[in-house]
Parts: sequence; C-alpha cells; structure tokens
Amino acid sequence: MNLPDIGHALAQVGVRLKKLRTQRGLTLTSLAEITGISKSTLSRLESGQRRPSLELLLPIALAFEVQLDELVATPRIEDPRVHIPARAQGGRTILPLTRQAGALHAFKISIPAAQEEPELRTHEGYEWMYVLSGRLRLVLADHDLVLTSGEAAEFDTILPHWFGSTGRGLVEVLSLFSKQGERIHLRAKPRRKGMSM
Repeated sequence: MNLPDIGHALAQVGVRLKKLRTQRGLTLTSLAEITGISKSTLSRLESGQRRPSLELLLPIALAFEVQLDELVATPRIEDPRVHIPARAQGGRTILPLTRQAGALHAFKISIPAAQEEPELRTHEGYEWMYVLSGRLRLVLADHDLVLTSGEAAEFDTILPHWFGSTGRGLVEVLSLFSKQGERIHLRAKPRRKGMSM
C-alpha cells in the first residue's frame, strides 16, 4: 500500500466506526462505557477530526468483535451484480434484488392472472410496493385497493394485509420490505367506496 492509499484508508476509519456502531444499536455514550474511550474522542474519530491510533482502535475492535484490519482495510470491490435465482412460491415468481444481510430487502414479484380469495396476514415490519405493470389488488385492513402501473403503496405489516392480481392479467411489483419498519414516504390513497376494480 503506498502513502496515498494509507491516507485514504485512515480517512475511511471514522465512517466504518459509525456504521458498525449504528448497526449494533450503540450510542456514543454506551460505546464510551464499553471501551473506556471518552464520548468526545469517539465522536471526533467518527467525524474524522481525530486521527485513529492503535491505542484507540484496538479497544473499539474488541468491543465490536471484529478484526482490527476490518476498521482500516480498504474494502475489496466485488462484482456489484446480484445473481440470486428466482424462486416460485404460491404460483408467484419472486426475484430477490438484494443479497446483503440487513434490514431492507428488495424483490421483484410476478403474480399470475388468477382471481384469488384474499387471505390476510400480519407480521412485523414495513412494506413499500411499486406496480411495474398490470393491476394489483391490495387488501389492507378495511381498505380494498387497486393499484395500476406507476402507483405505489406503503404500510405497516402488523396491519392485516394481502396482495395479488385482480384476475385481469399478470402483475409485476417491486417490493421493499424492512423488518425494522423504515418508511419510504410514498402512499396510495384509499379507493372511494362504490368504485369498481
């Protein structure tokens, strides 16, 4: 590694420290208690105002249970393309669009043209859906909605819900699902009573 690479690697340490801390749900105060490093020093490390040293990084690596080189090494650039095979589930084709373990998962879902009886279910999380093509029927608690190409909906999955085709053709949907409940900030308005599908 030449000198410019060392400088770049050290400049990235703060970003990695903050990412690890937030992924583990720790505050600066709690990390300070675990490591014995002051909260202000940790804050300056994360913001890049303090140059990292072995004396500071070693207790942090131990607290995060990571190797020291994970804090300072430049990450390898891997092939960014996602190569995860599609899977069939209940007549639907589900193509995962994300491969990393984490809170947010993206899927492209193809739903065949079948008139199904909605089976509402609930679970922890938050879902955002965007209709790529076709007509999607979304039953959400007391709402029975039809979304067309270009429309989006988001909802807390603790509410009873179901989605599928209206029976008038194939539907393709982009779905973002978060187990931790992050919101995307787009909403579909409820269909007025008396409107037909």
